[in-house]
Amino acid sequence: MKLSFLTINAHKGFSHLNRRFALPELRECVHDSGADIVFMQEVVGQNLRHAERYFGWPVKPQHEFMTEVSGFNHAYGKNVVYTAGHHGNAILSRFPILHSERVDISTNRVEKRGLLYAKIQLPEDKPPLHCVCVHLGLLRRSRVKQFARICEFVKCVVPDHEPVIVAGDFNEWRKGKKDELETCLLLKDAGLSLHGRKLRTFPSALPVFPLDRIYLRGFKVLKAHVLNKGPWKDVSDHAAFQAEAEYDWVPSPASKVL
Repeated sequence: MKLSFLTINAHKGFSHLNRRFALPELRECVHDSGADIVFMQEVVGQNLRHAERYFGWPVKPQHEFMTEVSGFNHAYGKNVVYTAGHHGNAILSRFPILHSERVDISTNRVEKRGLLYAKIQLPEDKPPLHCVCVHLGLLRRSRVKQFARICEFVKCVVPDHEPVIVAGDFNEWRKGKKDELETCLLLKDAGLSLHGRKLRTFPSALPVFPLDRIYLRGFKVLKAHVLNKGPWKDVSDHAAFQAEAEYDWVPSPASKVL
């Protein structure tokens, strides 16, 4: 079984440098990508001011607007709450979402950060797929703590014999060095495992930094690429990152007994 995963920082529905409202175009791009599971950051659940100001602002929360075309299931976790509304992370899935929850991983009062977890039912009687969507802090010391919390959460919630995907905007600048998800959880960075480097996604106009990533366990990476050309060119300040992978999880005999 082959699956396609995509992660994109939606930039609250705006193009690079906030020049225009681009969410309808982003929805079409995501739909046309053929992704089975989509990880989104900076998704607006509500913004009363923008609803009055921008023509075409959806009545529904942005994650629900994104699934109107595809009919995907969705989960949302608000990270930042303000007077006019809130925004956070979202997971969109072709398959049923059995359970979802948001976990606060903020390390200071200024940056409100969270991880969104979704337990997804795969076809063909396979074990559930555990998905974690994250948006980490701008400060290195914050990210160190947040990486540790992600590792702790995955170890606590996800059985050792079930597959995992962790994806999102990591705000992490290091291009070649393996990070905590790879050393602690033994996940594989899709770009690094296939191309020998972490793929650059920011800024979208001319990607220099590998901020957006997809980490996998239980899958063999077949394709990994950055989407910032053609229709994707100016739908966010981040480029999208897509990975195609083949289900490759064979539990050990001890795991099957459990």
